[in-house]
Amino acid sequence: MTIIQNFLFNNQDTDYRDFQSKLIPTVGKDYFIGVRTPILRKYAKDVAKSDYCSDFISELPHEYFDEMQLHAFVISLTKDFGTAVAQVQDFLPFVNNWATCDQMSPKVFKKHKSDLLPYIDEWLKSDREYTVRFGIGMLMEHYLDADFDEKYMKKVARIRSDKYYINMMIAWYFATALAKQYDTAVKYIEADALDKWTHNKAIQKARESYRVTDEHKDYLKTLKI
Repeated sequence: MTIIQNFLFNNQDTDYRDFQSKLIPTVGKDYFIGVRTPILRKYAKDVAKSDYCSDFISELPHEYFDEMQLHAFVISLTKDFGTAVAQVQDFLPFVNNWATCDQMSPKVFKKHKSDLLPYIDEWLKSDREYTVRFGIGMLMEHYLDADFDEKYMKKVARIRSDKYYINMMIAWYFATALAKQYDTAVKYIEADALDKWTHNKAIQKARESYRVTDEHKDYLKTLKI
């Protein structure tokens, strides 16, 4: 085993492994070691400072889910924007589940939002399910507050896919938008701009959110297809 795999197996929780495998059905149970997320996040800080970090992040694909999670957390700590983007670009083709996709969020992206947009456009056009999901996730995380522009919402609304984890992220994006940019987002729901499943899922998730007012929830219920 590698140094990293030894650490992971020494921190294995088999009950947690079994729990994780049920939440992420797109990969087999043997793919999981079962290391809890707080341990992985803390260990990522050590790996990022180690002399074997570059070797680890260049060894793709990894054998285990926990290694993939660790890799995502290491990337998230990268302080240089150009390096972080390059690492994401190298990693995304190997991402094979929603958890690794969603938990990768380089902190440096917050300081380079204009520089990030061309990469997001590239990710949204990908033929890989989790690359598209990641691009939508970045628009949701960074461009629904002070940097909001409806043109970003239009890009998400135009996406059509038969992939469950892409459509679920579109629904999540619009549910979040209904909480943060209601007046704009509700127009897309009123116009049936999304496919039926995603439309209804976005309404469901918005109505489950504590950030959406009761008045808005009642109105959204009337828009279900």
